[in-house]
Amino acid sequence: MPGTLRLAIVNDYEVVVRGLSDMLRSYTRDVEVVQLNANTGVTDAVDIALYDTFAQPRGDGTAVQELAANPQIGHVVVYTWNFDSSVAQAALVHGAAGYLSKTLTASALVQDLRRIQAGEHIISNDPGRAAVTIGDWPGREEGLTAREAEVLGLITQGLSNDEIAQVTRLSINSIKSYIRSCYRKIGVENRSNAILWGVEHGFRPDRARMSGPEAEPTAATHER
Repeated sequence: MPGTLRLAIVNDYEVVVRGLSDMLRSYTRDVEVVQLNANTGVTDAVDIALYDTFAQPRGDGTAVQELAANPQIGHVVVYTWNFDSSVAQAALVHGAAGYLSKTLTASALVQDLRRIQAGEHIISNDPGRAAVTIGDWPGREEGLTAREAEVLGLITQGLSNDEIAQVTRLSINSIKSYIRSCYRKIGVENRSNAILWGVEHGFRPDRARMSGPEAEPTAATHER
C-alpha cells in the first residue's frame, strides 16, 4: 500500500477548495491536502495538483501547462464537469495525467487519484447531464446548482455569453437557460443586478493563498 498521497487543490474560490477538502475528510489515511491554492502557484512538493475548473478557463491549455511545468508537482489532474473528448485529450497533451468528473463519489475520486499517482492516465466517462452533488460552490445555500453558480461566477467576472459558452463548452441556448433559472433563484431581472448580487455573495474569485485546511485566508477582489 503506497503512502499518503499529498494533494494540492487549485481553484480561485475559497468555498470551492474548502468544499473539496471537506469532501475528502474521511480519507485522511489516503489523501493529505497540503495546499489549498486560490490563484497562486503551488509551492510545496505534492504528488498531485487537482485543478478544479469551476469558473476557470477550460482545463486544456495554459493553466494545465503551467502546473505541469512546476517541478513541485508530480501529476496534474483536471477536475471538471466540462466533458468533450477533444478537451480531455488536449488536457493530456498539455501535461495532465487525468481528466476526472465531478460526479465521481469521494471514494471513486480517491481511487482514481491513487491510480494516477501510480502512473496511470485516466479520463472519466462522460457523465452526460448527471448533477454535481458533492463538494461546494458559491450560492449553493441559495438553491443554485453547480452549473448555475459557475455561469453566475463567470458573469460576475465580466464574461459575455459567448465567452461563457467558450469556457464551459456549452451552447449559447444552454447558457441563456442557466442564466434565466439563476436570475429567478436570486431574484434579479438583468445582468447588472446579477453582477451586483454576485459581488455581494462571494462570486468574485478570492485572491488568497492558503496552506493547509485550517489556514485563515485573507481575500481581496480584482477590478474588471
